[in-house]
Amino acid sequence: MKVGIVGVGCSKFGARDCTLQELAFEAVSEALKDADLAQEDIDISVVGCVGTRSYELMPAVVVNEYCGFSGKGPLRVEAACATGSAAVYSAFSSIKAGIAEIAIAIGVEKMTEVDTATSAAIGGRAGNYLWEHHFYGTTFPAYYAMHATAHMAKFGTTEKQMALVAVKAHRNAAKNPKAHFQKEISVEEVLGSRVITYPLKLYDCSPISDGASAAILASEKAVKEHGMDAVWIESIGFSSDTSNMTMRESFVGLRASRLAAEMAYKGAKIIDPLNSLDFATVHDCFTIAEIMAYEDLGFCKKGKGGEFIEKGESDFGGKMPVNTFGGLKAKGHPLAATGIAMVYEIVKQLREEAGRLQVDLKHYRALSHNVGGTGHFAWVFIFGR
Repeated sequence: MKVGIVGVGCSKFGARDCTLQELAFEAVSEALKDADLAQEDIDISVVGCVGTRSYELMPAVVVNEYCGFSGKGPLRVEAACATGSAAVYSAFSSIKAGIAEIAIAIGVEKMTEVDTATSAAIGGRAGNYLWEHHFYGTTFPAYYAMHATAHMAKFGTTEKQMALVAVKAHRNAAKNPKAHFQKEISVEEVLGSRVITYPLKLYDCSPISDGASAAILASEKAVKEHGMDAVWIESIGFSSDTSNMTMRESFVGLRASRLAAEMAYKGAKIIDPLNSLDFATVHDCFTIAEIMAYEDLGFCKKGKGGEFIEKGESDFGGKMPVNTFGGLKAKGHPLAATGIAMVYEIVKQLREEAGRLQVDLKHYRALSHNVGGTGHFAWVFIFGR
């Protein structure tokens, strides 16, 4: 049985003056309208919310009540920054299991409820708290700085190449009315911004954002009965890695991403992603993360990610346009909303509804790559229309 995405919604990302449930409804209402469905048509609601910066300890309860899904929301999921993908997978699995015909996945986060220092400390607890954060005071930027310095040392990756990732992200986000940052920046501005954790500077880091996104999934039967236009989920890959960073095989990539990609490609019978996919959304919480994603997902050989961005291969007109709506880096990164916001972008692109950010389509297939923590979780989805 095939499962497709039939409706998507996404709130404006940024520092939002509203409640968690109001933010969720902004995305949910758009998704329902997009699918031409009502709340009563939904069989199950899956709410994704990390909630570590929020005042709501049981966010799914208030979100489902406010959005009209009381009685249909039996679970909340969490997989750090990959929570949105976990929510989509849970909704997908419910339909595959025959429990539901139509399901909604909601990702919502109020990240700005705490100050920056607190948020950085919370992010540093995403791995092994007792071994890493408690003894060494790790923060989220510090984790990815280790990846950056390792990649630079082994492959000669430069700070300028990482800066190009930020420049591309901001250039795309400037055309996205829902993005947190809608202003273009230069390489010089990135390199001149203050150091957060060497070699990562302010403009190498994704912002702390509030936001929500929603995706409505339906069985092939429901798609036909309602006459809906579906973007099909062709395959899903997933993996995880050790909580303790010292037990990883290396710091120049994410093993979980590589394994998740291998699983997704196998399921979709993809041998060469460059000749099978039109574009991709990847997890660029930091600029080095996007460069590693090029390699882990097979867009280029290991160590060649810096060259890939430098040659414009991940930009419009390149071999694999990446993060056309601005990515986490500039569109924003409200943790649980991120994975479903990727689905939103893919659906808009495959329907050719992306406006000024529309890519040229040949295969009508695309990939989403969503990482939780520092490679602690990874999801890769292949979509087709």
